[in-house]
Amino acid sequence: MMKRKNAISAVLAVVMVTAAVLPGCGANENDGKTEIEILQYKPEAAAYFDQVEDEFNATHDDIHLTISSPNDASTIMRTRFVRNDYPDIIGIGGDINYSYYVDADILADISDYEGLADINPTYVDILESLEIVPTEGTYGVPYVANAAGILYNRDMFEEHGWKIPETWSELMDLCEEIQSEGILPFYFGFRDTWTCLAPWNALVVGLAPSDTCQQVNAGETTFSDQYRETAEKCLKLLDYGPDDPFAYGYNDACTAFANGESAMYPIGSYAVPQIQQVNPDMNIDSFVMPGNDDASKNTLNSGVDLLFSVTAACKNKEAAYEVLDFLLEDENIQAYIDDQNAIPCKSGDFTLSPALDGMTSFIEAGNMTDYQDHYYPSEMAADALIQTFLINGDVDDFLTTFDTSWQRYNRDIIREVQEYNEEHGTAD
Repeated sequence: MMKRKNAISAVLAVVMVTAAVLPGCGANENDGKTEIEILQYKPEAAAYFDQVEDEFNATHDDIHLTISSPNDASTIMRTRFVRNDYPDIIGIGGDINYSYYVDADILADISDYEGLADINPTYVDILESLEIVPTEGTYGVPYVANAAGILYNRDMFEEHGWKIPETWSELMDLCEEIQSEGILPFYFGFRDTWTCLAPWNALVVGLAPSDTCQQVNAGETTFSDQYRETAEKCLKLLDYGPDDPFAYGYNDACTAFANGESAMYPIGSYAVPQIQQVNPDMNIDSFVMPGNDDASKNTLNSGVDLLFSVTAACKNKEAAYEVLDFLLEDENIQAYIDDQNAIPCKSGDFTLSPALDGMTSFIEAGNMTDYQDHYYPSEMAADALIQTFLINGDVDDFLTTFDTSWQRYNRDIIREVQEYNEEHGTAD
């Protein structure tokens, strides 16, 4: 199928001059071994990947594995694509960049990779839903996920007898009860704009269709129609936070929550290691953000935090698959889970952090919905739009701005979706 390259070309061109180039390509021979290179985007997991590299090379005679985990991996990756200097495997997040890479034919179809059979089908579906237009094939192996909802101080809840809310009304009643006892319900780190996305994403999955962005691209709806309730409720949360929620950044909020300065913290599971650096003994649990008054509509906001894709330029797919097999061995996934407080995308008997206890039933049932910001282009700066809205409190202005910004920064994608629909009738 012919696909437009405008969106990815624009993204790549912007970063060409700003990135260094890592040494090249992965079908070279190293003392008779096939060379496979992984470039992955999570520097915080560099120690884990160093260990994986050492263990793989110690146990494989015919393949030599190199794993790079630079701080600016995404920029380096894009620049290497422009220069036709491709790693064999890339490790990226399940977000708009994955969509661009599929659309630009950068990734190989790995439908024949047998390891996909062991992946939780929900996460495979989440990846497929990111495609700009339906594309035949499978282009990524989901590795680990994270989740966003509400972290809470389990000991504080038990001490006061507070119950976990399952509806929006129950959440509001809980906040009133906590506040009446002289305790701050929420802490926020909204000085760092990206943290504004955490409660936003956790709310919107239960209040707007999961394919809202695709519907907007197809001209079937607007964000003004779909996001009003989310905006109003996100703004309402501020009533139960510190007097100036924009005076504190992510680290401040993690520290305050760790020190018992609030009962809850609406953030993702990725914050738990940061919190426990401050208070290693803190008894943290979490629950799904209840955005509406029908508990049956609750869904866990969870997306693919790390996936592996074989690039179309890889000259030894069989060797790349052998590396993927090693990464997907249960003990290696468990090691990553333990190191990064992650959720495995592979089905199996894994031990999760106790901080995820309140979300486990949703994970086991496959009741998970991707982060809507995974569809937002970075150029649009949706986090800054949300932060500005939370500061000024003007719902109408925010929704109008979101719609106009979307049309501006997604015009190539919108055109591609409309052309696809004209040819095929639907993008579903």
